[in-house]
Amino acid sequence: MKIIVKTKPGAKDNKIEKVDEANYIVHVKEPPINGRANAALIKLLADYFDISPSLIEIVSGFMARVKVIEINN
Repeated sequence: MKIIVKTKPGAKDNKIEKVDEANYIVHVKEPPINGRANAALIKLLADYFDISPSLIEIVSGFMARVKVIEINN
């Protein structure tokens, strides 16, 4: 399953907002330095979907706020 995620790094709280079936807005506390925000994003999505973080991959947008994420169930 592929989803589109708009990330908001450096947020006050970690949270996920579902816009529709394929679009999410994710707020992460970590700053976008050395991939820390991306790691926090993967961990947060893994908790949200109740799967292992190793099943989540950033397909595109690694250094952008809008990312395409592949979730392998």
